[in-house]
Amino acid sequence: MKLSDGEIEKSYTVDEVRLPLALERRLEALGILPGTQLHILNKKSRGTLIIFVRGTRFAVGRGITENILVEEAAQ
Repeated sequence: MKLSDGEIEKSYTVDEVRLPLALERRLEALGILPGTQLHILNKKSRGTLIIFVRGTRFAVGRGITENILVEEAAQ
């Protein structure tokens, strides 16, 4: 499923990132790569997600979250 379809207060594992190479490399530098676990903290009205990854909060726009595929993390 797409990260943009995720629910607030749930954890997910990144399966695949389908973005232009430069943007994909930037996300990797921030720690968002396949196998990484992330937690959705909040969803804003225009599609922006607030996520928690490796001890840091990020705001990620819908254009990016539509291209990050995730699966629900095992609790």
